[in-house]
Amino acid sequence: MKLIVLDRDGVINRDSDDFIKSPEEWQLLPGSAEAIARLTQARYQVVVATNQSGVARGYFDLGVLNRIHEKMQREVSLAGGRIDAIFFCPHGPDDGCECRKPKPGMFRDIERRLQTKLNGVPAIGDSLRDLQAAQAVGARAILVRSGKGVLTEKRLAESPLAETVELFDDLAAAVDALLSESLEIDESSES
Repeated sequence: MKLIVLDRDGVINRDSDDFIKSPEEWQLLPGSAEAIARLTQARYQVVVATNQSGVARGYFDLGVLNRIHEKMQREVSLAGGRIDAIFFCPHGPDDGCECRKPKPGMFRDIERRLQTKLNGVPAIGDSLRDLQAAQAVGARAILVRSGKGVLTEKRLAESPLAETVELFDDLAAAVDALLSESLEIDESSES
């Protein structure tokens, strides 16, 4: 089975500078649930890796975060998809943890728990910190322009990451490219 790692806010659902603090505020981005469904149908194991500092800031608690994630899984399931695991960092930016992206701790935890390496695994995000965490473990960093992605694209131009990061308009476009690439690989191996 193939693996993919997705950021949550700005990739799967609408992002907010005021944080997503309730299931009611959590809203899918157009086409994202269907994109995850296409990944599921193509036998990808879909994992979400998300910073959720709103917990440390007191904007919401773990119970609310769990309800938000239940809604996300329900919405994706209604489209025919599945999220196999959700990893999150509940810490604030000044807490000094190892799991908050751009540090690679959350990605290392994914490797440990799934007993695999993320080297070459697609990791899709909308922020520079998503890309930095992905590249720290050798994952294939992919930037989407949804969420904060347009701003990140401008910042990326000044970063050494610019040469290796792939860029797509949104999750649906990134998934289309990945599945097309997988199809080409499958066809060439059959020849």
